[in-house]
Amino acid sequence: MPYDILPITDMSDTETGCCPRFDPAAWDGLELHFQEKLFVRAVTHAVFHVPVDMGRVFPRVHSHLEAAGAYDPKEFLVLSRDLGAWTSEHYFAASKDVPHEEMVRLTGTFVTRVFDGPYSRMKDWCEEMRALAAERGKPEGNIYFYYTTCPKYAKQYGHNYVVGFADI
Repeated sequence: MPYDILPITDMSDTETGCCPRFDPAAWDGLELHFQEKLFVRAVTHAVFHVPVDMGRVFPRVHSHLEAAGAYDPKEFLVLSRDLGAWTSEHYFAASKDVPHEEMVRLTGTFVTRVFDGPYSRMKDWCEEMRALAAERGKPEGNIYFYYTTCPKYAKQYGHNYVVGFADI
């Protein structure tokens, strides 16, 4: 697989009507090279790292992506980054500019690691991703996470897969 193409998520493979079934083997241990990869950037608010408005922000962005014809299910990806106890930012992959949304481009090399477990392990996962970035020579690189399944449906599938992305 070319290093700049994401694994395909079969959006039709869903028993929930929302989140597709996730294949962790396809995502674990990748080295992805993004060159000006286009994303919609959105911000959510939190209270001590617990999101409070994702249920409003995510549907808004997704509807704007679809309305602009910028949503490509073959390139589905939302990268999230915790900016502190009160705010997170999210990058929604886009195939073209989306009106009424902030557009950004990411360039870099990212390594991935798939985790499975409760969100209470997030601190450990962040440390593991920082260590991975440091091993690869970039200890100050940004860490992002791709939450593959809504919490509600993670229970139904029996797994809460989260993909860490370390900027190396």
